[in-house]
Amino acid sequence: MGFFKNIVDFIAKASIPTYKFEENKLIFKLNNDQFFEYDLGEYEIKTRHDSYVFEAYTLKNNDIFLEYIRTDNNASWNGQPLSLFEGFFKHKLNIKSFNLLEKKEINKYTFKVFKVDDSFVLHIVYIYTAISDIIIVDMKGELYQNLLSRLDDSYEYKFNDEEKGFVNFNISMIKENNIQNFIEGEK
Repeated sequence: MGFFKNIVDFIAKASIPTYKFEENKLIFKLNNDQFFEYDLGEYEIKTRHDSYVFEAYTLKNNDIFLEYIRTDNNASWNGQPLSLFEGFFKHKLNIKSFNLLEKKEINKYTFKVFKVDDSFVLHIVYIYTAISDIIIVDMKGELYQNLLSRLDDSYEYKFNDEEKGFVNFNISMIKENNIQNFIEGEK
């Protein structure tokens, strides 16, 4: 009986999604039996709607902005979601220079640090799964640094002395999909 219990336990752990949001926490799957939890504190969440999207929302607090997008089965992105977001972000916030300082890819995670207008650094975490795309902009770098160091124990954060920026987000790719055409498909 122990053999079958081990198989059931393994399948249960493996089926837990890479990212989930519950009880005011962002929960990230590191491997089959380890997770990293990020407490949001006070936050604001907005459900987003589009005919090509099954589920979408934006979430923000003082430190992070997150956009969760799960496209409909009959829809597809008109490019790579992270690249589309970066271009959208730069355009909406009138950013003149957006220089990549660091990029790390581990499993389903992409981590990037940008220097914005030669004045401050901004951290982006992108998570892709079979059914969804999650883009997180981390102003202080705490989520970025903690999550990345748990996925790669040799990682050394190099941006402690850099100025961290604060961006007041009121943007959404899904909110502007009808204009920008990020996602298309059969209605």
